[in-house]
Amino acid sequence: MMELNPSIVIATIINFIGLLAILKHFFFDKVKAIIDEREALINEQLDNAEEEQEKSRMLAIENERMLKSAREEGKKITEREKQKAESIYEEIIGEAHTEAKIILERAKIEINREKEKAEYELKKQAITLAIEISKKVIEKNIDEEKNRELIDNFISKVGS
Repeated sequence: MMELNPSIVIATIINFIGLLAILKHFFFDKVKAIIDEREALINEQLDNAEEEQEKSRMLAIENERMLKSAREEGKKITEREKQKAESIYEEIIGEAHTEAKIILERAKIEINREKEKAEYELKKQAITLAIEISKKVIEKNIDEEKNRELIDNFISKVGS
């Protein structure tokens, strides 16, 4: 087997301790500072991520509330406009009924006028015919009984 040489072991330990001291003095603090800085950055990013996540959650809640509010407002507006439309519909129907009644009344008045006009024309023609009959009666010089009979016949025909 191999023998351990104490001077090599001591020299290796001294070299190791020296190297460790040099590395600690020049590199360990810088490496530790870089590691600490990186750790702080990561922690800061985690905190920012949590804050952003919380903000996102709050914005989502706010958006949902606004959306719900907008839907409710839309329903109210729709209902209001529907009521306005129904009111206008009822008003138009009422006006149409009123206009129809007015038109019917005018038609009745016009019918009565035409009826009166027709009756007047009929009476006028009846009078004209009576005059004509009277002329014929006088011309024929019929007796009184015949005159009465003719007049009664004429009146009964015109009266019915």
